[in-house]
Amino acid sequence: MPHLLVVEDDVAVRELIADIGAEDGYTVAQAGDIRQARIQIDRQKPDVMLLDVNLPDGTGIDLCKQVELPGTQLVFMTADPDVDHAIQALRCGAVEYLLKPVCLRRLRGVLGELQSMPIERQVSNASDCFAGMVGKSRALELLCAHIEKVAPTRATVLLIGESGTGKELAAEAIHRASTRHKQPLISINCGAISSNVIESELFGHEKGSFTGADRQHKGYFERACGGTLFLDEITEMSLELQVRLLRVLETGRFMRVGTHEEIAVDVRVIAATNRNPELAVSSGALREDLYHRLSVFPLELPPLRDREDDVVLLAEHFLAQLNTENHTEKSFAPEALQAIRAYSWPGNVRELRNYVYRSYILADEIIAGDFNDFELEGHSAGWGSEVLVPVGVPLADANRRIILATLKQCGGVKKAAAEMLGISLKTLYNRLDEYDATEAEHASW
Repeated sequence: MPHLLVVEDDVAVRELIADIGAEDGYTVAQAGDIRQARIQIDRQKPDVMLLDVNLPDGTGIDLCKQVELPGTQLVFMTADPDVDHAIQALRCGAVEYLLKPVCLRRLRGVLGELQSMPIERQVSNASDCFAGMVGKSRALELLCAHIEKVAPTRATVLLIGESGTGKELAAEAIHRASTRHKQPLISINCGAISSNVIESELFGHEKGSFTGADRQHKGYFERACGGTLFLDEITEMSLELQVRLLRVLETGRFMRVGTHEEIAVDVRVIAATNRNPELAVSSGALREDLYHRLSVFPLELPPLRDREDDVVLLAEHFLAQLNTENHTEKSFAPEALQAIRAYSWPGNVRELRNYVYRSYILADEIIAGDFNDFELEGHSAGWGSEVLVPVGVPLADANRRIILATLKQCGGVKKAAAEMLGISLKTLYNRLDEYDATEAEHASW
């Protein structure tokens, strides 16, 4: 049986965690401070150690620096959500960082996952894994530290963040830092594939399984075997398909459309959403059981407004790329950099990159002037408008009203409407196609 050491000075909390660990199949030892913890470690090296950051005779980080614990998986707890502590904990080798009061359901999930999750040795060059993630802010440093720790494991990762925060870049970094980095990484936007074909695209189909299936087709799961599958906009997937995805995650097996023969597959799944996943669960867009299966290791990507001076570093980075590509030497005027620094960037890094590109095209040598001259009108248009949706209206109908009202507010400009709604342009087109098909069906009755 795996051995768990709980290091916590609050007796009631310590005993509660110990009871949960025992129920989950661990042998458990307890310690109230660093001195007692060292004694317990000498008696039996733990497989998992769950320890508080702040202890009566020091910190949990101090303990990790004093004692060599190869093979022990560390989980830190703290009531003080200090970013510096989190970074230090992750550098000590922590696989998880829990905030107090600890959610017991989350704790059980972590203990259950660690019980069956051997840490694999990282074989890729970590310094190359974050090449696309530009910045020096504490928020980005913490994100990269989390990625570096979770990447070598088999854990499923759920990336949560606003549109444009770089979820695909984070997925690529996880894949490159993993032992799967020599195998394929396949990215799928669940909202960009028509609901009529997404099952076939994910799982494949047999010849003759439906009209037009003139040959056998391998889906994304088969093509990603041995590697990583990135499912973006996971809340756009139908509930029926979410059931099938959950089964694949739990069993590692699936069936192509048109056959009852199961295929075993070894794929690491990374999912992403720009919505609050708990709200998506409550609204019925995401199954609760799938959410808990996907969020073994949730990672929240910081919006650009919370990344200190990263906005200037990114702007300079994008401009340098354009200068290199076009053999130019354009630069930002001080007032332009100040305007960039002062703006809130609701579209995050994607919006910043588009602004730099537009500014580069318009400028001769120096990018100057008021930033507001370059803002897209779509960002400010319509935020004060309201759509009244009566209680009891089906969710699909409510979504339809909101999408059509937003498109109207944006003057029919689909790109601006998609940005305002926080969805991809392909997702918007798919939704509009579905609405046109429905209206045509009603018109034929």
